[in-house]
Amino acid sequence: MILADVALVRRVDAVAVIGQALTSAATGLGHRKVAERVERPASTVRGWLRRFRSVAVRVAAHFAAWAHRFDPNLGAIEPTGSPVADAVEAIGVAARAASLRLESRPPWSWASVLTVGGLLSNTNSPWLVV
Repeated sequence: MILADVALVRRVDAVAVIGQALTSAATGLGHRKVAERVERPASTVRGWLRRFRSVAVRVAAHFAAWAHRFDPNLGAIEPTGSPVADAVEAIGVAARAASLRLESRPPWSWASVLTVGGLLSNTNSPWLVV
């Protein structure tokens, strides 16, 4: 299956919308406020956030590894104090490194590409192995 870099597997909304929700949650907003911000149902956003929280530590490790593959001179990614914020930060750092090394594209596009669309996958996807 070929998946566009603007989508995630089994998700109707574009990865940019989901990414905006995850970024908002990383600042400490609850799912209702995040849902208002991205103009999606609270139940949908709650599901995204629950899934992301459950894999946030592995997501952070996965994207930190990619960041260092794209930029071997990159220093350590400093922890933020929250697993969700750490994961969002790692996605941003990896996306920046990938854009500088390969081609410029939005961070959440890179999040889709580097997880083969499985960022919020409901299974133990092989992309999570670092």
